[in-house]
Amino acid sequence: MADAALDAVRRELREFPAAARELSVPPAVPYLDKPPGPLHFYRDWVCPNRPCIIRNALQHWPALQKWSLPYLRATAGSAEVSVAVTPDGYADAVRGDRFVMPAERRLPLSCVLDVLEGRAQHPGVLYVQKQCSNLLTELPQLLPDLEPHVPWASEALGKMPDAVNFWLGEAAAVTSLHKDHYENLYCVVSGEKHFLLHPPSDRPFIPYELYTPATYQLTEEGSFKMVDEEAMEKVPWIPLDPLAPDLAEYPSYSQAQALHCTVQTGEMLYLPALWFHHVQQSHGCMAVNFWYDMEYDLKYSYFQLLDSLTKASGLN
Repeated sequence: MADAALDAVRRELREFPAAARELSVPPAVPYLDKPPGPLHFYRDWVCPNRPCIIRNALQHWPALQKWSLPYLRATAGSAEVSVAVTPDGYADAVRGDRFVMPAERRLPLSCVLDVLEGRAQHPGVLYVQKQCSNLLTELPQLLPDLEPHVPWASEALGKMPDAVNFWLGEAAAVTSLHKDHYENLYCVVSGEKHFLLHPPSDRPFIPYELYTPATYQLTEEGSFKMVDEEAMEKVPWIPLDPLAPDLAEYPSYSQAQALHCTVQTGEMLYLPALWFHHVQQSHGCMAVNFWYDMEYDLKYSYFQLLDSLTKASGLN
């Protein structure tokens, strides 16, 4: 009897993503030609937890005309920034049986620009990606070039952003598949970002495992070594690379259906809370994102239930 009940739960979980997709997941990420009003944004995108790409949302930002690598050098070259350094471009990602975090170095922004422009070399792959409002704390010189928040989103969500982050890196810098508890407005100021997305309803097909956390350390010779973080608890993370999934190891992932989109210069992606995303970029891409804390409402609770049932049933 217990086995039959467990099989029934697994069957329902396997069928759930397709049913959810049919009801509420677009086959491709829709485009809006202009920013929505607060009510429109909340009603048509936030409430149904649907992504969209918004054109002409940054036209009034001076950054759109000004920002280039030479401009950053002239305006903020001496500013010291936190830089994630990895041997292969993957920060916060599974490597073997470890969840590995990047080596973090404090460098003048001009040193990062030297590498991006080919004037200098640095071991590994560099990515300015510190996600605790690094634009406000590390690069205040750039703040006059953009708005401190997205007014129509702040009004719709009834709050100001928790963080405003600046992103700059090499083409080899990749963000592994993960999800965040934030409503994310991701603005590309120069270059382009490539997103692979899964709705939260795909959770039954997306594997998680527990990993010992470790951090890359950069040696004086310029090589990398992994050092375990023994004081930290194990980290649940997605071991799968969605660009080259090991379907022999994770066969359920073949039933997940990713959405692919490219966010170009001057465009803004609304990435709803709890959507899984994997991100690549063009070389020297500059972006700013606004993180608004999600509402921990019934929608959140339903996702937690889906997550718990997937784990408890042993689906992955």
